[in-house]
Amino acid sequence: MPSRKYADGEVVMGRWPGSVLYYEVQVTSYDDVAHLYTVKYKDGTELALKESDIRSQSSFKHRKSQSSSSSPSRRSTSRSRSRSPGRPGRGRRRSSSQSREHKDDKKKTIQETSLALPAVLTLFKPSENNTKRYNGEPENTEKNDTSCIILEQKLKPDMEIKHFEQYSLRSRKDEKKKDEIYSEKKIFTTVKTIEKAPSKTKELEFGGRIGTFMLIFLLPATVFYLLLMCKQDDPSLMNFPPLPALESLWETRVFGIFVLWFFLQALFYLLPIGKVVEGLPLSNGKKLQYRINGFYAFIFTAAAIGILLYFQFELHYLYDHFMQFAVSAAAFSLALSIYLYIRSLKAPEEELAPGGNSGYFIYDFFTGHELNPRIGNFDLKYFCELRPGLIGWVVINLAMLLAEMKIHNLSMPSLSMILVNSFQLLYVVDALWNEEAILTTMDITHDGFGFMLAFGDLVWVPFVYSLQAFYLVGHPTVISWPAAAAITIVNCVGYYIFRSANSQKNNFRRNPADPKLANLKFIPTATGKGLLVTGWWGFVRHPNYLGDIIMALAWSLPCGFNHILPYFYVIYFICLLVHREARDEHHCKQKYGLAWERYCQRVPYRIFPYIY
Repeated sequence: MPSRKYADGEVVMGRWPGSVLYYEVQVTSYDDVAHLYTVKYKDGTELALKESDIRSQSSFKHRKSQSSSSSPSRRSTSRSRSRSPGRPGRGRRRSSSQSREHKDDKKKTIQETSLALPAVLTLFKPSENNTKRYNGEPENTEKNDTSCIILEQKLKPDMEIKHFEQYSLRSRKDEKKKDEIYSEKKIFTTVKTIEKAPSKTKELEFGGRIGTFMLIFLLPATVFYLLLMCKQDDPSLMNFPPLPALESLWETRVFGIFVLWFFLQALFYLLPIGKVVEGLPLSNGKKLQYRINGFYAFIFTAAAIGILLYFQFELHYLYDHFMQFAVSAAAFSLALSIYLYIRSLKAPEEELAPGGNSGYFIYDFFTGHELNPRIGNFDLKYFCELRPGLIGWVVINLAMLLAEMKIHNLSMPSLSMILVNSFQLLYVVDALWNEEAILTTMDITHDGFGFMLAFGDLVWVPFVYSLQAFYLVGHPTVISWPAAAAITIVNCVGYYIFRSANSQKNNFRRNPADPKLANLKFIPTATGKGLLVTGWWGFVRHPNYLGDIIMALAWSLPCGFNHILPYFYVIYFICLLVHREARDEHHCKQKYGLAWERYCQRVPYRIFPYIY
């Protein structure tokens, strides 16, 4: 095993991933397995770097002394012939060659969009006082020797943040300060892609190994408990339901129907319709391609259900065997999770999930070891996120509506059932219509595909999110038209906040330079991304979560107030989003450093304005 070269606390020069710039960093820790150093930049950003990307400060000072040793007469001769006054000891032909070489390298660097240089670094202009500029306007690249790139943006004075100390990788005669920069020609010729090796997951979530082990059993038990409670005449919390016989929970025909449903959605996913888009850059700089056809799959599913109803297929079969369907979905998700973990053991290191690479079997099995498991071009995680479970949720709601009409001999469904179906249908259609937006979520960019997402997508979403409709079948609730109008307004307000906030975020992530977003202010960060401080994101830090909670309340209100069971979804959603918010806070603080602290000062409320 190679020995460690740099000690904890040592101040060294670290190369920014994807660039040729070195910055003063401090070593905080070392991973003996991955052989990576965790370093901390001056703005608080922490990254994992290879030993080859770290150099001692003395090596830079050594190059400086070598550069200064050139004879004055040689520098004078070079200065009279060279185009670049800041580059001593170069003739005309060498200067022209390196100028062309520098332009080619700069074009390659600009194309590295996934881990771009900090947006706050402007083009570095060589001058007597070595001044750093921050004005959003690029310098004349034909006249200035530069190693930086810039994200053009119109910045306000109040958006400025503390920058890194910047180092150029070329020696300059007039540089006298400590923050001078030096480079070697081979760095320019070899840097083509972003080099960022994955590291082991150090901070474990969900209670670590013990917590994830318990959740593997607790999540299915919660689903079955809720469904059994809804079947009771008195679904109060103190009235624990009797456990059914084990043989009654399994039916091979039901399992076959579920598997058929899963592969039918897979067939719709594989149809060559809809546009193909690229996801966000991965850690290695690559971008995966995704076919956006979820809304088409929904239309085809609706047509298939319509055909079944035309031929008098009794869709309320779902209601009669609801528990068996939930057990079948849980069994399928468990089998899928086992397959995902086994295949992840052979996956390359760069394809492992940042949050599911702890080295602990239970934890990685639960959170997901591989980031984007694919069979050819078939992305398993992306498919399960929106297709079988989300569309299945709508089908289950429809089955509950028909079951209510049959059981209670109604000519049309109740107003409460209509509201629940309509609100949740809008939510699903919106998700499928804006399918591309999911590519920027943490589920896709950060979380691996393991038991947590497999069970959540295939079991929790369709069988827990449809809890209100399932409850109304056995516990009909009558509401007045004014009450229905008020509940509709609540849902519309929540939906408006949810959709407009997500649209602002997704559009800004995709193209910050879009003229339509010119009115949005943001705080630039060291990663090249900006933190919005206007619009909904200047109101609270997670306005999309606020919209989600308001909508969840509107979905439960049609069930009345006789029992708390229909409001489980609201309670669960608040707990889930508070957990996600805390997770996002921790992640963003590590990622954005001082910029995130400034953003939190600017936007103090997390989800609920003036409350939390």
